[in-house]
Amino acid sequence: MPGFLDDDDTTVRCRVVVNDEEQYSIWPADRENPPGWRDAGFAGTRQECLAHIERTWTDMRPRSLR
Repeated sequence: MPGFLDDDDTTVRCRVVVNDEEQYSIWPADRENPPGWRDAGFAGTRQECLAHIERTWTDMRPRSLR
């Protein structure tokens, strides 16, 4: 999912999405979730979403490997 926003873009609203392996990413708030991903319950600016992921996703291993 990388590449849809510039690093310094603070105007686009995003939301945090998560897949079945409990891996997190960000996605534009005005787009339908990509296949295999669901809302994780947080939305904000790109930086706010990335900060939320950093606080939340503390074990980077896929769920199937934990």
